[in-house]
Amino acid sequence: MSTLIKGARPYGEGDPVDVLIEDGVITALGVVEAPEDAEVVEAGGQVLLPGFVDLHTHLREPGREDTETIDSGSAAAALGGYTAVFAMANTDPVADNAVIVEHVWRRGQEVGLVDVHPVGAVTVGLKGEKLAELGTMANSQARVKVFSDDGLCVADPLLMRRALEYSTALDVVIAQHAEEPRLTVGAQAHEGERAARLGYTGWPAAAEESIVARDCLLALHANARLHVCHVSTSGTADVLAWAKERGTKVSAEVTPHHLLLTDERLATYDPVNKVNPPLRTESDAEKLRTALAEGVIDCVATDHAPHAVQDKDTEWTAARPGMLGLQTALSIVAETMVRTGLLDWRGVAHVMSERPAEIGNLADHGRPIAVGEPANLTLVDPDAEWTVRGAELASIAANTPYEGMRLPGVVTATLLRGRLTARDGKVC
Repeated sequence: MSTLIKGARPYGEGDPVDVLIEDGVITALGVVEAPEDAEVVEAGGQVLLPGFVDLHTHLREPGREDTETIDSGSAAAALGGYTAVFAMANTDPVADNAVIVEHVWRRGQEVGLVDVHPVGAVTVGLKGEKLAELGTMANSQARVKVFSDDGLCVADPLLMRRALEYSTALDVVIAQHAEEPRLTVGAQAHEGERAARLGYTGWPAAAEESIVARDCLLALHANARLHVCHVSTSGTADVLAWAKERGTKVSAEVTPHHLLLTDERLATYDPVNKVNPPLRTESDAEKLRTALAEGVIDCVATDHAPHAVQDKDTEWTAARPGMLGLQTALSIVAETMVRTGLLDWRGVAHVMSERPAEIGNLADHGRPIAVGEPANLTLVDPDAEWTVRGAELASIAANTPYEGMRLPGVVTATLLRGRLTARDGKVC
């Protein structure tokens, strides 16, 4: 099997080149004659990037297939330029044992649009009381590399310390949903003037920042790898900078919605804007964009969270938190980071592909665009724009906060090991 991408610009740099892919590997760069059996993709000078890697995806299978399945979520990922995703553990039943993580892994293999890597739960049933079978999951066929109780915080410091200590022997990452639960009882929105005016119970920034500081210290003393999920406050960015200066093995992600959206949107009372952690202030978003550009925050992760209509189209306090993100992530990064000059396209490759692949310990993703490297690739038209329509996205759910927005940057092709998985807005 061979594919020829004609006239692409790797990382958006230099003159267009042809990229020949044979048996899943890049075999030539330059001016290349297409083999007779090659599938040809006319790039027309578009930007070629390593395929994106999402460390934080909710695929809902098993348990909530009415909102998303591994089939539909994989399709959304491929259309969004992703070649690998990490599926979070808060399924039903919870992915806290080898049976469930192997089921998720096998389903991902069967669908074959992206590499689906299951995230294992840190604690049994996400209850925060007893460590789950970390070693069994790490050594299963799924080879779990990341563990998280995302959706819930591992609030007990002793339990978190033990998880970090065990993780060192397994060479895995503990990813924390940083939320001190005693500070967020009944919380509905970012604690501040706007929440007070709208009558919402506030979600204080300190609830996130205090857990991040605690866990950075625990990780430092355990010499363990900690990953902080969906950073949302400027104070958390400051804590991360402090921890990294001390040599802590900590990485962090920011979501596209926390880069772009703010709590100003709460004035409409539309639950599509409800997310955990909540949308913060413009000054927080500005600090997060700077921290991402400077490497204090390592990568972009979608926290793709599909919900059924009845879980979103309701009163604010009853609505489930979460937003779709896989098909819009590249465009939001283009809007907030590329158009503003904070990142070039090589920088986009770093935060959406290379760094998340490193954190997730994926050897074949996030690799350079070079001869001999795996052909996990994404082709992007940087000049094109598109209008977001939730009903037209590949996910079963339609809860996108970007409904009707005109966004820059269109993924025109995605290749997984040289095989086209998405092209011109359609799944292959």
